[in-house]
Amino acid sequence: MRDDVKGTMTLGGFSEVMAALALFFATHSVPAVPGVRGRLVSMLGRRFYVVLHSVVATAALAWLIAATLRAPYVELWGFHPWTRWVPLLVMPVACMLLVAGLTSPNPFSLGRGGRGYDPARPGIVAITRHPTLWAAALWAFAHLFPNGDLRAVLLFGGMGGFSLMGMVLFDRRRAAQLGRVEWRRLLAATARQPSFAGLAWRAGLGLVLYAALLFAHGPLFGRYPLG
Repeated sequence: MRDDVKGTMTLGGFSEVMAALALFFATHSVPAVPGVRGRLVSMLGRRFYVVLHSVVATAALAWLIAATLRAPYVELWGFHPWTRWVPLLVMPVACMLLVAGLTSPNPFSLGRGGRGYDPARPGIVAITRHPTLWAAALWAFAHLFPNGDLRAVLLFGGMGGFSLMGMVLFDRRRAAQLGRVEWRRLLAATARQPSFAGLAWRAGLGLVLYAALLFAHGPLFGRYPLG
């Protein structure tokens, strides 16, 4: 079979992955466009919008993972035993950041939002303005090491790059909303020692999440990280 025909067939096997990636990116990018989220909230109501967006985003992520698992295996680099330790060591940090990001008031990024945020006690925000996005980026890039095939690069590379880009876009949007003076004041106010008392239980819950993911990884994805 000619090489160009093989290439066409191989690329065709990834069309579902690319479509799922596009939908996932759209579910997170379109609402961030100035004015779009406000119009959707006014049309649907805040509570229904939040529920609907969560359902659609979760469904898009589930489709993306399923499409990746169905895509053909095209090796880009071989597996080496040491590479499995990269996600094993990085994922506890990612899980702790994820829990902290989802449970802490944050006026900068994804999570609960800024309601209840106290600049005098910034918590995780004193470490990073974007804990949830950093969790996603660490998860994605750590999993590239032991998964050297094209479908993994599309999934993890795309998700990791999207997370890093999101941090820049969130900062630009928030700075434009607040103005330069208020933005710098808010940044200076968060440059304090984090509240370690508030971070302790979040770190513990993140480790519980990590243990649960280790246990569920094999049944869900067919690969046992400790095996």
